[in-house]
Amino acid sequence: MKNQRELLTLFPAQHEIPDAHRLPAPLRQRTYLVNGELKTWDGEVQRVLSPVCVRSADGELEQIEIGSYPMHDEAASDAALDAAVNAYDNGRGEWPTMSVAQRIDCIENFTRQMVAQRQRIVQLIMWEIGKSLADSEKEFDRTVEYIKATVEALKELDNSNSRFTVVEGTIGQVRRTPLGVVLCMGPYNYPLNETFATLIPALIMGNTLVFKPPKFGVLLFAPLLEAFRTALPKGVLNTVYGPGAVIVPRMLNSGKVNVLTLIGSSKVADHLKKQPPKAHRLRAILGLDAKNAAIVLPDADIELAVRECLLGALSFNGQRCTALKMLLVHQSIVDKFLQRFVEELDKLKIGMPWEKGVQITPLPELSKISYLTDCIKDAQQKGARVINDGGGTVCGTLFYPAVVYPVREGMKLYREEQFGPVVPVMAFDDIETALEYVITSEHGQQVSIFGTDPDLIGAMVDPLVNQVCRVNLNCQCQRGPDVFPFAGRKDSAEGTLSVTDALRAFSIRSMVAAKQTDDSKQLLDAIVLGHKSNFINTRFIL
Repeated sequence: MKNQRELLTLFPAQHEIPDAHRLPAPLRQRTYLVNGELKTWDGEVQRVLSPVCVRSADGELEQIEIGSYPMHDEAASDAALDAAVNAYDNGRGEWPTMSVAQRIDCIENFTRQMVAQRQRIVQLIMWEIGKSLADSEKEFDRTVEYIKATVEALKELDNSNSRFTVVEGTIGQVRRTPLGVVLCMGPYNYPLNETFATLIPALIMGNTLVFKPPKFGVLLFAPLLEAFRTALPKGVLNTVYGPGAVIVPRMLNSGKVNVLTLIGSSKVADHLKKQPPKAHRLRAILGLDAKNAAIVLPDADIELAVRECLLGALSFNGQRCTALKMLLVHQSIVDKFLQRFVEELDKLKIGMPWEKGVQITPLPELSKISYLTDCIKDAQQKGARVINDGGGTVCGTLFYPAVVYPVREGMKLYREEQFGPVVPVMAFDDIETALEYVITSEHGQQVSIFGTDPDLIGAMVDPLVNQVCRVNLNCQCQRGPDVFPFAGRKDSAEGTLSVTDALRAFSIRSMVAAKQTDDSKQLLDAIVLGHKSNFINTRFIL
């Protein structure tokens, strides 16, 4: 699709939306979960417009309204926070003192109820953020697998601690214990998976939560409120909606939040971390900006590099923190690479998210379309050009991908994270130029290298692993598999996430110690054999 008229025809008329994919009715969410109760909000609400537009007979486009959700005020956010504080009760609450096996039972109960809502949640992901049906299904299924893997990792972690250690006349047992009250905020691009990658480990380690859904992808959590209510003790998870700029700083400023987990921008994170009265008490687990680069060397397999870079740059419209957001291609092959890249880009299917095989879909954030257009204009004014036919064409919420070349220092696209379907390309002659780009970047999440020379790649890996947290060889940047660490340097992250790392991130090691005396042994035996403590025990979870 090369022009606005062609893009316009991709939007359906109201009657052309397949019955199998229609939302049964707008979801007017008034309920929210606080202190174990589903309360009804009677105040202001926020309308939710889908990125999917309908086309009228005269060619006008209108975004489909798919529902609304509460716009909480400060009193509502205070109530949610107080409920989490009371449920934690300075570590004396039911949830933080519960045995690991009991908490696992609760999370498994929740998961069963979540799976029963699969079709509804997948449908809402598709309609709220414009993610393809196939990718929405994949996100849901991957999230369920992540929860199951987290449960198994916790069993292994707890079982390894179900013993006493004797060192220098001291008997000790070390286990991981919760940190307190967690404020959890996820991103809109993976609203279920990325949110639960922090929410579930925070919960299962015994913390209590206030959960604020992302700005897009709010309604998809509505079908899960009842599951949270019935699977968890009251006050363990509480939801809050509304203007984040108002209610989030207020919660942090109260000093009642022990952990902030945010997947968003570094600027927002910097602002929020300054809010608590005692900033050193706030633990932050953050997934932030990224400007991951691909370095395509002169001996690279061009077909492989094109295939991986295309997927890396444009999967889900490039709206991924792990997306390839700058392509650095050696001068000797840049023309051939770009020719093949554009040829393959032209084959991508663009359309509505329910269409089979669709790869480019409508964008949920209208301001993003304006920003991407400005980035392209800025690059053009400074000597770059859009090299693919129709690149950057906009119609409603559809943005046709643009390949911009040559991008250089001083252009927005050189350093800023575009987070959308614009692919900046830069040529280099000297390997040092490519390395210097990564070294001088404010971001440090991942990098991809495409090439075949083991001497050269080996020499590049050694400095790069000190700049980013993952170097991908002949493949795109990515998060998974979830057992691998997911982290970042510089402005890209704080803390490490993976199945096991997340459990550690949301907990701290605590221990019980006693002198190695007969009296101490008798006391510990009595506690263990009489099941007097959930912490001091030698139970094995199967």
